[in-house]
Amino acid sequence: MRGIAAVPGYVVMQPTTLCNLDCSYCYLPLRAQRRPMSVAVAEAVAATVNLWARDNDRFSVVWHGGEPLAAGREQLARLMAPFAGVEHHVQTNATLIDDAWCEFFGDHEMRVSVSLDGPEARNGDRVDRAGQPAYQKIMKGIEALRRHGLPFSALAVVTDPRPGMAAELYAYFLELGCDVLGVNIEEREGVNHRPNAHGSDEVRAFWAELVGAWRRAPRIHVREIEWTLRYAAAELNGTADAILPRELDPIPTVAYDGSVVLLSPELAGFHDARFGDFTSGNVLQQPLDEIIAGAATGTPWIADFVTGVEACRSTCPYFGFCGGAHAANRYFELGGFTGTETDHCRNSKIRLLEGILDHVGTR
Repeated sequence: MRGIAAVPGYVVMQPTTLCNLDCSYCYLPLRAQRRPMSVAVAEAVAATVNLWARDNDRFSVVWHGGEPLAAGREQLARLMAPFAGVEHHVQTNATLIDDAWCEFFGDHEMRVSVSLDGPEARNGDRVDRAGQPAYQKIMKGIEALRRHGLPFSALAVVTDPRPGMAAELYAYFLELGCDVLGVNIEEREGVNHRPNAHGSDEVRAFWAELVGAWRRAPRIHVREIEWTLRYAAAELNGTADAILPRELDPIPTVAYDGSVVLLSPELAGFHDARFGDFTSGNVLQQPLDEIIAGAATGTPWIADFVTGVEACRSTCPYFGFCGGAHAANRYFELGGFTGTETDHCRNSKIRLLEGILDHVGTR
């Protein structure tokens, strides 16, 4: 975890800034505006990505908005067309999914991840632009996926992590039929200024309960649990130093206009008096691989972030587990990039590891 890798594990593409929902905890600043990505941007990205994919068995392009499906099937197909040898993923609120979209996903072998926070009562923050609950529309989309036999993942935001919530959450997604589940405790970032500090005992108990529910019926791949158990196993067999990559994944996020934000998709669309718009270049003016190669020295905020990662390395006993606080969490919680521990660290890294170890210790 020193320096920035020349080749990312995946690329995030923003086909449109528009989202048809207006979720209370959303961090995106332009979600009420329709700003579409041009095919020229996709072609410029593909010129580099296709070379990476040729040397990588599974290179992913992740379509993330806004709501990617708001771009429309014809436009999304045009944006995907320049890519070759990649695996396409889409993160969607599912409200626009119908039979035609399911056929699209099947034809393009596209993996689908649905944003959904659990049972209907847990989705109060997920509303449309009229302030009406979106849950039933989401379920219609999921029913279409199931009707077409399409596997899907789920990504849940938890606003109130405490005992009792985790078991309910896992039971719901087990019945829903998703094959992978990611659990995000709500983060204070972007235009979402709601506080996300929680009692440490409650958060630890939440994660302990989640792993307990999973162990009783381990039929879903739970992202956070599997990573934690992998780390714990590496610690036990003495290979923990190899669990993190040698370099930071640049995670390039290509915005609708071709501008590139590295390391943290949540910074796209924001501006700072010190750091400007956080971009490291534009693919319409410079190849993506060159943008990444020059980022460490040519993007001032990234230099600050690397300094912050080194501070984490020297002060935090959990560094081997998480690799340092995420860039957007540092910025939106602490006002800069050189600070260390954030509420996101505490909720989703430290308490996660502690909670799972608590569960193991009771067995």
